[in-house]
Amino acid sequence: MKIAEIGNLIEFKDGLQGIVEKVNENSVIVDLTYMENYRDYDLEEKTVVNHKNYKIIKESVNV
Repeated sequence: MKIAEIGNLIEFKDGLQGIVEKVNENSVIVDLTYMENYRDYDLEEKTVVNHKNYKIIKESVNV
């Protein structure tokens, strides 16, 4: 399993996507505002995702 790095675009939980802002030992903190429709999901701007629960879509996305 490859661990995401800061700036990576990841996908998790039924298609949600976000940019990794911080990498912790067991999880990453993700900025969901990358998705144009993130407000449609009634979510906070950031969330925590365990390393086991995402896949890396793109390396180092520029935002």
